[in-house]
Amino acid sequence: MKKTSTRLADGRELIYYDVRDDAVRTAVDSRPLDPVATTSEVRRDPLLGDRVAIASHRQGRTYHPPADECPLCPSAGGRHTEVPDSSYDVVVFENRFPSLAGDAGRCEVVCFTPDHTASFADLTEEQAALVLEAWTDRTAELSHLPSVEQVFCFENRGAEIGVTLGHPHGQIYAYPFVTPRTALMLRSLAEHRANAGGRNLFDDVLAEERAGERVVLDAEHWVAFVPYAAHWPYEVHLYPKRRVPDLLGLDDAARTEFPKVYLELLRRFDRIFGEGDREGGGEPPTPYIAAWHQAPFTALTEYDGVNRDDFALHLELFTIRRTSGKLKFLAGSESGMSVFINDVPPETAAQRLREVAS
Repeated sequence: MKKTSTRLADGRELIYYDVRDDAVRTAVDSRPLDPVATTSEVRRDPLLGDRVAIASHRQGRTYHPPADECPLCPSAGGRHTEVPDSSYDVVVFENRFPSLAGDAGRCEVVCFTPDHTASFADLTEEQAALVLEAWTDRTAELSHLPSVEQVFCFENRGAEIGVTLGHPHGQIYAYPFVTPRTALMLRSLAEHRANAGGRNLFDDVLAEERAGERVVLDAEHWVAFVPYAAHWPYEVHLYPKRRVPDLLGLDDAARTEFPKVYLELLRRFDRIFGEGDREGGGEPPTPYIAAWHQAPFTALTEYDGVNRDDFALHLELFTIRRTSGKLKFLAGSESGMSVFINDVPPETAAQRLREVAS
């Protein structure tokens, strides 16, 4: 992998990740851009103890542009985009409309491929491996920023999820705090350690799931399963079999196997409901969120006896579609009280995902 860092016309950082070591990236962003102006502010909810990012400048972000005006495609034919070069393998750049900025964190965009009509599931194993390298490198680099407590790599796919740009891409959020979901996991981890003779909660959950009926894929170094208490109709958790706290901890064997396993998982998600073509025929590709959970970088003194190495890196993949043509909406119980109601038994979801294997 070759990494090339440059700057866009407004000063934002852009990084090319190339498979070939001889790739040359010298294109200059010639757009007349004004400096990025953000209003990002993080406020703490005194009742719940969580944080909310207030970012009114995002109201003006690019919203569903036509394909020939996509800002994530390479620059070509006299049209200048967020990517100055006429080609790229994988590219990462600072978001022009970030939810978090300055002391309140950082937001980046990850473009998986220059092909506007593709999706992550269409990537080759070599391309998917390069995305993994980019996620890992950005986790390492962002961990050095003094305000960053946790790095979150994720992908939203589909208009139903709220995606405003159709080009295949994901995002990276570098939070200045430990996120509420991670804090809940750390509290459960500490409680389990205290009540189970010092055993690790993630290890025990993984062992129980591997012995049960909800396993979807069981590879040499990775295992994917529908969790016992899945929140979403189709939700899969993907774990490396050797516990590591973050992407940096993956060994070469796990890195090598990851693309094959993850691409198969994504393709099964598309086959659950019968993926139609992207021109509008049949059921459209399955909308999903794919979210990497990594350990925070800070000392975890408030979680009794827990350290970073106790946390288990894993990816959570779920769709908001509950059956063909129907979405799972977060209604009163979910939105008002955070109590999820799942219409699909996790065992049924796991069986279905096994049935649509390639």
